[in-house]
Amino acid sequence: MLESMLDLEDIKPATFRRLTRAEYEQMAELGMFDDEKVELLRGMVVTMSPQGDRHTRTIIFLNRRLVELTDRTLDIRPGTPLAATDDSEPEPDFTITRHDPAAREHPTTALLVIEVSNSSLRRDRKIKREIYAEAKVPEYWIVDVSKDDDLTVEVYTKPEGSTYTQVEVLRDGDVLRALHAPIVIPVADLPR
Repeated sequence: MLESMLDLEDIKPATFRRLTRAEYEQMAELGMFDDEKVELLRGMVVTMSPQGDRHTRTIIFLNRRLVELTDRTLDIRPGTPLAATDDSEPEPDFTITRHDPAAREHPTTALLVIEVSNSSLRRDRKIKREIYAEAKVPEYWIVDVSKDDDLTVEVYTKPEGSTYTQVEVLRDGDVLRALHAPIVIPVADLPR
């Protein structure tokens, strides 16, 4: 199987043809990804990582808590697309947006994006962080469940260009406080 994989050196100087978000959405509408869990990152269709037990427990906990803490002026959007840039449509674990009953398309930005990370930690810290900053998402949380003994939450704020200028790492004893939503969660409450 590995012998048949494409070696990028063998195709030089050719390049990959990247998809636009509009093309990706057309492909999805045609059912091309019906049996796959994928997202568009920088023009590439990327398979999403399977969810382990810790990831799933954290998603269930956060879904319940986020709904309890917010009112009807906000939408809690679990695992739904964010039309972030012309070449990226990630599907974060949670996107919190202002409620807009007239909206017919995926939102292009959010008040808060949350990723629960285990095997996707590198992708969430680099590629997705840049995409969310470019989409002017004012706050991005990465709940790192990759280590059994040390759960942390990385809080990124103040987006400028393709980066966030402020980052905090919160642990047990710290409290998550969303900037633009009534969300307050002690880190110690997150499932282990």
